[in-house]
Amino acid sequence: MVLEPGGRDVKITNPDRVVFPRTGHTKRDLVAYYQAVAEGALRGVADRPVILKRYVHGVEDAPFFQKRAPAKRPEWIEVVEFSYPSGRSADEVVVRDLAHLLWTVNLGCVDLNPHPVRAADLDHPDELRIDLDPVPGVGWEQIVRVALHARDVLEDHGLAAWPKTSGSRGFHVYSRIAARWTFREVRRAAEAVAREVERRAPEIATSRWWKEERQGVFVDYNQNARDRTVASAYSVRPTGHVSTPLHWDEVERCRPDAFTLTTVPDRLAGAGDPWAPMDETAGSLDGLLELAEAQGPRPAPAKAAKAASAAKAAKGAEHGGDSSDSGETRGRRRSVMPLIEIARAETVDEAMAGFERWKARHPGAARLLRPADVLVDSMRGRSSTWTRIRVNLQHVPEAERPAQEPLDVDYDPWRGR
Repeated sequence: MVLEPGGRDVKITNPDRVVFPRTGHTKRDLVAYYQAVAEGALRGVADRPVILKRYVHGVEDAPFFQKRAPAKRPEWIEVVEFSYPSGRSADEVVVRDLAHLLWTVNLGCVDLNPHPVRAADLDHPDELRIDLDPVPGVGWEQIVRVALHARDVLEDHGLAAWPKTSGSRGFHVYSRIAARWTFREVRRAAEAVAREVERRAPEIATSRWWKEERQGVFVDYNQNARDRTVASAYSVRPTGHVSTPLHWDEVERCRPDAFTLTTVPDRLAGAGDPWAPMDETAGSLDGLLELAEAQGPRPAPAKAAKAASAAKAAKGAEHGGDSSDSGETRGRRRSVMPLIEIARAETVDEAMAGFERWKARHPGAARLLRPADVLVDSMRGRSSTWTRIRVNLQHVPEAERPAQEPLDVDYDPWRGR
């Protein structure tokens, strides 16, 4: 199967391979979807370097992440050298047009994951991204309420806010900004948004970085870091749902599972793209950076501050002097929550099976856990993700808390490196 978007040949291999086993949708269907929504999808990704997130065996198998463009590629595929905080760099694909986009889909990319910069200026983002990440047990209505607070904070500080579903459990709010500020400054501005949303709605929103300390909806500002990408507008997610741009008057009544690769093309064709004017609204970060300055450093949680103070005093007494440079305060963070680790596994299913075995061994403690107490983390390995499960025993009486045991599943993602 060969397509000719813009006069360029794009070969689609194995077009009848099933990508979404639950619905039966094939690679051919996915290609047809992106052809239908090309106007909106390219608005979200055009001229940006992308990380290739490849589901080569369909969405029910784990993807692998490929920063570097394949060495064997058409001569018209553009790349740019993107530098990472680690000091490493990669020649990443720059999506310029529909041909580039469909070529990445043929590689197994289901969703599109661009950096928040244009290829012409890799050091100054032109969009600020707020990712609303609910803890387990939080309903859609609460996510929407937090999204509306995020909109208000952005608008109160001079920026237009653009909403979209994430295609997963969360929600995204973007702002187009002038490409004048560094990644560090954009992240600082996004953190200021998160802290202000938490201040306005502490019962439903949190800006706490550590997962075990979160309640409600986490206003994730770290998606603005240099090494992070977010699924762009009109990306199909592994769920089969689509990360769909909305008008704000749609947000409160929308249901994210209504936006799929079969429904969104008709929506775009009939109503147009709500984000079409986005590029005309680039604003300034000055207001948010002033807010960040006024907020000052984030205060340490009371328990953490007390523990750090005690450790510092003990270290000073041990050495008979000032402990201001104690490694206790500079070393690895110690959680203030009673956490135990259950499993590290190559797949989610293996990790969850290990968790079920732990619950069978400790039924009393398991019954007292709340949804947010089970911390399931998708961790980045060399080129793929793996899963870690931890349990926060905060709702289990101290005398009844199981001790840390050898991991039920102990996968080493770095083995053989």
